[in-house]
Amino acid sequence: MRFFVLPASLLFAVAVQAAPQQDRTDDELARLLADKGIIGQLRQVRQTVAERTSDLVVTAIGFLGVPYRRGGNSAESGFDCSGFVRAMYNQTLGHVLPRRAEEQAAATEKIDPSQLKPGDLVFFNTMRRAFSHVGIYVGEGKFIHSPRTGAQVRVEDMNGSYWSRRFDGARRVLGGVQNDEIKAAATAATHTGN
Repeated sequence: MRFFVLPASLLFAVAVQAAPQQDRTDDELARLLADKGIIGQLRQVRQTVAERTSDLVVTAIGFLGVPYRRGGNSAESGFDCSGFVRAMYNQTLGHVLPRRAEEQAAATEKIDPSQLKPGDLVFFNTMRRAFSHVGIYVGEGKFIHSPRTGAQVRVEDMNGSYWSRRFDGARRVLGGVQNDEIKAAATAATHTGN
């Protein structure tokens, strides 16, 4: 009986010692993150990003009905598509984008359409050239834009036949809301650790 109990006890001791190592490491990491306030900072970043992105979309929606004007940059004179996008980013986030749609595409980060979040840019080929039209994604497959002469700023469905056939891709503003907030949290976490 002793010969059976001793090996069984040793196996049990080894198992108990080995298994909690991983758990302790995970627990220690969670405690470390909590002690440094990193979890709270990341939650705050997530909230701030959502609020600022929401502000961008809400600001843009506040311009519904402003007439299209080629080369237009303001609500007073009217907007063209890229002028509208540029004005929304500048007024809401203080981020200055290039003036033309194709320049905005070049200055932004390509993302998969499945990764679209409110505030991202959506591009279309409406003039037989890439990135000839731009709008701001508002969620649920919809975007807001200043479409064309004789029309006004409006929200449209990207899945409609006209827009889906002309879709050129999705972009995220480099150094935009998500990137700036995440970098700030990482910097704060690093300095907290010193």
